[in-house]
Amino acid sequence: MPKARSQQISLSDTPYYHCVSRCVRRAFLCGKNLLSGQSYEHRRGWVEMRLLYLSKFFAVNVCAYSVMSNHTHIVLHIDADKANSWSTEEVLMRWHQLHKGTMVTQQYMLNGFVPEYLQPLLEATVETYRQRLMDISWYMRELNENIARQANYEDNCTGRFWEGRFKSQALLDEAALIACMAYVDLNPVRAKIDKTPESSSHTSIKKRIKAVKQNRQPKTLYPFVGNPREKQPNGLPFRLEDYLELVDLTGRIVREDKRGSIDLSFAPILQRLNIPSENWLTLAIEFEQHTHAAVGTEVILSNYYQNTGYKRRPKITLTKQLLA
Repeated sequence: MPKARSQQISLSDTPYYHCVSRCVRRAFLCGKNLLSGQSYEHRRGWVEMRLLYLSKFFAVNVCAYSVMSNHTHIVLHIDADKANSWSTEEVLMRWHQLHKGTMVTQQYMLNGFVPEYLQPLLEATVETYRQRLMDISWYMRELNENIARQANYEDNCTGRFWEGRFKSQALLDEAALIACMAYVDLNPVRAKIDKTPESSSHTSIKKRIKAVKQNRQPKTLYPFVGNPREKQPNGLPFRLEDYLELVDLTGRIVREDKRGSIDLSFAPILQRLNIPSENWLTLAIEFEQHTHAAVGTEVILSNYYQNTGYKRRPKITLTKQLLA
């Protein structure tokens, strides 16, 4: 039986999660119908715009994403400290951008106060909204439900657009995080949809590369802030230049005409994280095949499974070999 989503998220273990959503029957509902010739490629743009739009209001940062023809990959970061620092006005302002709220919350935003007898109800409602705005399940719900409604309206039909609830993986350490991000960014190259990362439409790597050319980082994506150090600002614990180089090198090897032409041992990130080149290629190309509900070293995995109530430790031996 699938484990409840709330039991899979453990912020005490990690704020990083890999989320995957697939279309019903894995049909190409966002791609091109080879039988009829009709194209639904524009729907991939819907997904990209929606997920980046939601990140403006949720305390959930987008680290990496790729929107494929029949599924999506997103690596998310939950910023609980940010959500807990929001005032009542901030929480309601963000929530009202997505939903109408209640009569009480609307009255508070209009007048700046509510009668004393409604104050407990207001505080409880605000806390509920605060928790939702830092909840991956609510983020994915706001994303997938919106896309399903648009697609069904366009097709003049009803029913499911997505298979069901999304799949999530906890990324427990830096090695798991960087491997998953590269796997997500290289999805179109690995699927032979695009030849290079910078030409991969509807991916975070293309957005980052475009921004780098203008000597900046995308405001809609969680930034790279460099290798771990004291008083480090919030962001991904890697150098952006190292990550882009690593993805580029890996992407060239994924292409059959470039296989084996580059030695990944020269990549600074792999040296710092002590990941052998052979293990890196397995992770970057076949991440989902070799991992389960969580990814990390043996000790960190064991702690996560214990904290989340797992009775077994699935695929821990294989993950131990890859991230030893």
